Amino acid sequence: MSEPLDILIFGAHADDAEIGMAGTIAKQVAAGYKVGLCDLTEAELSSNGNVELRMQEAAAAADLLGVTVRLNLGLPDRGLNGSAEQIAAVTSVIREYQPSIIFAPYWEDRHPDHIACSKLVEDAAFNSKLRRYMPDKPAVAVPELYFYFINDWRTPDLLVDVTDNYVLKEQALGCYRSQFGTEPREEEVALTPLNQGYVERVKARDSLLGQRKLIPYAEGFAVKTPYVVNLFGTRNS
Repeated sequence: MSEPLDILIFGAHADDAEIGMAGTIAKQVAAGYKVGLCDLTEAELSSNGNVELRMQEAAAAADLLGVTVRLNLGLPDRGLNGSAEQIAAVTSVIREYQPSIIFAPYWEDRHPDHIACSKLVEDAAFNSKLRRYMPDKPAVAVPELYFYFINDWRTPDLLVDVTDNYVLKEQALGCYRSQFGTEPREEEVALTPLNQGYVERVKARDSLLGQRKLIPYAEGFAVKTPYVVNLFGTRNS
């Protein structure tokens, strides 16, 4: 078994987690937590870049953010279908790293792979606690499952102030030049939503998310189960 992680974050493609929560990743790593990333696909159908380049970009972003491990399951891009085999592959990662917290993409998004990834991770988190399912690896009950926003978002259930970590988020997104850049390259650059001011819109979103709490930059998260708070406020001495 590998060394346990505090946090394990799943995405359909390399750059999903960075779009949604690179600031939170940087903040957790700086606080001493062990964070892992798991990309389900190699994004082989992306209009720009290629598998080798995307892998290099993902590794550079992971190094910049200081994550403990980054994995890629090699599941088919645009082929995340929730099959028993795919659920087992994700469950195996959860059991291998025994995280205390899991993150997955928000369940509503313009990209079908993000929606499929969300459901896959949710199913795998449930299966991971069943001791008679894949009995070759010990069952793991994950206490918390949170969902981060990529393209579509709603009023969040939780906010993380990432103002002090936002430069690292911008730098991590900058690692994905094949996706967010339009500069001339060896191959013709296809115009996509990602290279038409996308990073600027992510920055505007993160600013807007923090606005109601007067936070310059915040990342938002959704939950499907109640979030437990032990105490409200602080007592004056």
